[in-house]
Amino acid sequence: MDYKGRYRIFNTDRINTYPISDRDNKTKLSDIINSDRVDSLSAGVCEDVAESIGIVAEAVVAARKEKKPVVLFTGAHLVKNGLSGLLADLVRRGVFTLVAGNGATSVHDFELALIGATSEYVPQALEKGQFGMAYEFCYQNIALDLGNKYKLGYGESLGKMICDEFFRNEVLTIAGSTDTPEKFTHPQVSVLATCYEKDIPFTVHAGIGTDVIDQHVSFNGQAKGGCSGRDFLIYTEEICKFTDGGVVLNIGSAVTGPEVFLKAASMAGNIGKVPDRIITADFDIRHHKPDDMTDESSRFYYFRDQKSIVSRVPQAYNGKGYYIEGNQKQTFPLLYKRIIEGLKT
Repeated sequence: MDYKGRYRIFNTDRINTYPISDRDNKTKLSDIINSDRVDSLSAGVCEDVAESIGIVAEAVVAARKEKKPVVLFTGAHLVKNGLSGLLADLVRRGVFTLVAGNGATSVHDFELALIGATSEYVPQALEKGQFGMAYEFCYQNIALDLGNKYKLGYGESLGKMICDEFFRNEVLTIAGSTDTPEKFTHPQVSVLATCYEKDIPFTVHAGIGTDVIDQHVSFNGQAKGGCSGRDFLIYTEEICKFTDGGVVLNIGSAVTGPEVFLKAASMAGNIGKVPDRIITADFDIRHHKPDDMTDESSRFYYFRDQKSIVSRVPQAYNGKGYYIEGNQKQTFPLLYKRIIEGLKT
């Protein structure tokens, strides 16, 4: 990136990369939970949590049968935990009208689509100076460069790279390497690819310096910001459809998902598209103490997901918020099963 200010900046030309095929990964294709495996899983959640999941699943199914919006925002761990196969299946079934995530979510999804593995061993890589230094991350940066040139969104650009051969070849030509993968071998487990194929927006809400793609010489902050900025407006347009109800799910995003939703809801209300009678649910592993939400001396006051998703936003819009406490490896498959059961009735 060009810089003409008064300070010294890091020269990314000095960065050394390596082929992603040389990297060890914690999550393999065999770890991905799909619809065939979900029935064999033990729910492992308490009765109260299971009841809340059932209520939320009923609300999701009812909303879609009534053609009302259902939005899901997920942190990166849903993909790292092998649950992207279930999410992709729900997208194929038309359960969600928009899926959103942070930059890390898109990185892990990209890796799974490309090589069928993700989640490098960070401590091992850090001590070698190799964390996040796989060469193939330039694919994402180049896709965002092109996406920004064509005025596309972030998730749209990455989904197009996976699914559109012409666009992908344009990316690979610029990448100019013959020693790296030239096709995405496992698009079936990619939520980015599934959303692109089903014409469902996957919006990526990214920061700068927060993702491994930012470490590379190919990184262009203008492209990343431009594409993510368009995604925020795509997301906000979807929130404008909640004037007659709908469901918002937040899966393991402690800050970004709640804050994006809060700002988008405010923008929708500002133009007269005030959300009404919305159902919200926050899935996380931390304990929830709603009585402490207004106490600034309590740590629970600062849990943005619980405060915004479960309490503040639904209360402002005549809605109802639910907190689903538990390991998402248990709670999300149970949600999936309950939604599938509801779709069959």
